[in-house]
Amino acid sequence: MEKESIAVGLDIGTTKIVAMIGKKNDYGKLEILGVGKSKSLGVARGVVNNITQTIQSIQQAVHEAEVDSGYKIKDVVVGIAGQHIRSIQHSDYISRSNPEEVISDNDIDLLINQVHKLAMLPGEEIIHVLPQEFKIDGQAEIKEPIGMYGGRLESSFHVVVGQASSIRNVGRCIKSSGLDLSGLTLEPLASADAVLSQEEKEAGVALIDIGGGTTDLAIFKDGIIRHTAVIPFGGNVITDDIKEGCSIIEKQAELLKVKFGSAWPGENKDNEIVSIPGLRGREPKEISLKNLSKIIHARVVEIIEQVFTEIKQYGHEDPRKKLIAGIVLTGGGAQLQHVKQLVEYITGMDTRIGYPNEHLAGNSSEEISSPLYATAVGLVMNSIRNNTISAVPLKEIEAEKVVVAPIRREPVAEQVYETEEVQAEQVQKMAVAEKSNPTGDRMKKSFFDKYIDKIKEFLDNAE
Repeated sequence: MEKESIAVGLDIGTTKIVAMIGKKNDYGKLEILGVGKSKSLGVARGVVNNITQTIQSIQQAVHEAEVDSGYKIKDVVVGIAGQHIRSIQHSDYISRSNPEEVISDNDIDLLINQVHKLAMLPGEEIIHVLPQEFKIDGQAEIKEPIGMYGGRLESSFHVVVGQASSIRNVGRCIKSSGLDLSGLTLEPLASADAVLSQEEKEAGVALIDIGGGTTDLAIFKDGIIRHTAVIPFGGNVITDDIKEGCSIIEKQAELLKVKFGSAWPGENKDNEIVSIPGLRGREPKEISLKNLSKIIHARVVEIIEQVFTEIKQYGHEDPRKKLIAGIVLTGGGAQLQHVKQLVEYITGMDTRIGYPNEHLAGNSSEEISSPLYATAVGLVMNSIRNNTISAVPLKEIEAEKVVVAPIRREPVAEQVYETEEVQAEQVQKMAVAEKSNPTGDRMKKSFFDKYIDKIKEFLDNAE
């Protein structure tokens, strides 16, 4: 029986690290098997600044997900963000040696590989090369060139670039956590997969993912990614402002923001007051909710205006580039009260909150359907596309451990005898398995092969 594809996404954020295990169910929807969440301690504005703390946070989230799901995680698809991310538009072409042959995947790969060789600024690395539209022998606006004839294949590309050191630091954290890295994805692209419909991408839409340390932007039009940007401000800056403005500690500021915060000051009356316990026997502090929402409003306006500048840079005022589907807000910051109305007021564009529940199976918990988990869900979807077996059931691993545990006894002669006996038993078991399962389980087979080779080596040395 073929092993089912189990996908794992790891969202390394500024405020939280989420490990999510999932698989596709019979209806093509995403079934979440387990989720692990830990406080992110070694990440600032999407960039790792403390390797040891990040490794500990990753291990905690991964362990929680494994306990929750009953699966052992082997490799993960990781989201990459941070203020070092930038994107460029680039056009390139190849001249085909035989125009009489139809264009194949190899030609597209050749063109993409050519773009990967672009000279970057010192210390930068290409993360994604995303083809937009193709031209064949001067004929423009071709979305799918495979199967067509032509001598000159040309394309415009959206190239996402990041600092090599930041990307390697993320890789180091994954490796040191005992995991393999199966893929890197730009976080706004992962969030877009989770919360946007194909119709929105066709009509034109801007996805704004307000995270803890960064606000990510991805713009789609005609089903193609047109623009990406990472703004180095997020929910943490709002919390810092509340902390400073109200002279309270960070924990209290975060609670105030989540429970009573609003991005629209007109909502609160002057006499609405919340009392905060004082530190170490000090008097409780009374904070006006109107003042609280004024602090939040000022910072949210700043973040949205920066995002809107990026949308203008894309050129959304051009009728051909108009974003008919408007704006979709997601991420933890999208849960802030009245943020949707404020975005509509500043940009003049239709806005909705993006929930990742469209792609999730019906039995998914309400918590996973929150905008908070949009990036993690998108990363799992990305891992499913890679068709990897990123996690295996813990029962299988325990069974293998029991089967292959070597028997150690003294003296040596007796040990050799026991080992030969184990060897004969393993060979017999494999023969039975082969009969019952003609295709065989490749992973187990190779494992047993290695084990038997070790036994043979031991016997040769014993002689």
